This record gives sequence, structure tokens and C-alpha cells, in this order.
Amino acid sequence: MATQSGKPILQKPPGYRDPTLPVHSTPKLPPRRPILPPSLKQKRKRRSCCRICYCFCFVFILILILVISISTLFFYLWFDPKLPVFHLQSFSFPRFNVTAKTDGNYLNVQTLTRVEVRNPNGKLAYDYGNSKVEISTTANGGDEIDFGSTKVPGFTQAKKNVTSLKIETKSTDQLIEQVAATKLKRLHNNKNLKVKVVVRSSVGLGVGGWKMRPVGFNVICGDMSLKSLDSAMPKCTINMFKWINLN
Repeated sequence: MATQSGKPILQKPPGYRDPTLPVHSTPKLPPRRPILPPSLKQKRKRRSCCRICYCFCFVFILILILVISISTLFFYLWFDPKLPVFHLQSFSFPRFNVTAKTDGNYLNVQTLTRVEVRNPNGKLAYDYGNSKVEISTTANGGDEIDFGSTKVPGFTQAKKNVTSLKIETKSTDQLIEQVAATKLKRLHNNKNLKVKVVVRSSVGLGVGGWKMRPVGFNVICGDMSLKSLDSAMPKCTINMFKWINLN
């Protein structure tokens, strides 16, 4: 093919673009996010929730420990709590009889004990629960001979108060060995018989109308002879945070 001027028309090669024509750019699609399976999405949500819960619990525990520490420090500085003081005030035998029979030796004994309880606190009261008192002696080596036990009802002790507890026990027809019976008689007659008084109870602090949860304790007044009790009032040993069984 030729033009009017007689010059042949050049054929455009394949893929030729006219530079005078405007260039239209094709829009690019945004990159697609990988589609995760539903199970994987739930695991990520659960992990994030667990982390938030752990952090919350950790912060809460820290705050709670801090508040308790500050409250405890304030309590001790302000009230200055002191443990109660126990003394073995007196001890006697209204009845003491060792009887020899054909089948053995029998002990019949009745005791009368007074235990003094002091509250040294000037701002705190003590609230005692029911107490169990056990009385015994070790007249034959390390074997204990029971003098009976009893229960003492609970009571409230005001600040700077002194209370005397009257305790009575008895043991009837208790079979003992011949050696122990002979030794008991001799020690009782010369007032060298050593007695042991154990008090198992619980106590809680009281401030106004508020009372603290009671804590178990043991009191041991022991190895004091009747002769020494006539001239002294020994101090008993108190062990706090003991498990108490009053059955």
C-alpha cells in the first residue's frame, strides 16, 4: 500500500505503541493477607487473654502484699502486742492415796491448781477459747503418771488484767507399778514430787468490737516440786501456733 505521494506505508511491528498516545497505568491490587485457619486465631486470642489475666493477678497480689505489710507494721508500731504471761500460782493434793491390793497398786488422787494469767498489753484485750488442762508427774524414770484432766471454759481478759484460774482434776483407781507406787509415796511425803501442768487453748486479740481470729497455743508449767512451789511462783512456757485438740 502507498500514500498519495507515492511513498509506501510502513507496517507497524507487533507490540508497537504510539508514543503520542497517553499511557494508562493499570491499578495495583493491595497485597492479600494470608488467611489463617480459625483454630490458629482462637489460640492467639486465648494466649493474649491469659497474659492479661496473669499480669492482672500478679499486680493484684503485689498490691495485696504491700497493703498487708503496711497494715501489719502499723499494727505493731501502734499497739505493741505482747504475749500473755502464765505462772503456776499454787498446787496441792486434797486427796492422795496409793492402795496396795492383791492384783496391784491403785492410785486415787485429786489435785487443786491455780494458774495466774497476765495480760501485759495496754491497748489490747485477749479472748481465750475453751482450754484443756492435763496434770501429770514423772515418778518412775520417763514414764508419766496421769493425775487427771479437765476443761476450763473460755473467757475474755481486759487490758492490763490479771486472772487466776482454778483447776481441779482427779484420777480414780489408776493401776501403777510397785516401784512407781513406792516412789510416789516417798516423794509426796517429803514434798519432792514434781508435777507438770499443760494447758492447751486458743487466744485471739480484741480491739473494741473487733476480734482477731484465735490462734492455738500450749502452756507448759513443769518439773516443779511441791516444796519449791511454797516459796516461788514459776513462770510457764508458752508455745504459740500449736494445733489444738480439745477432744
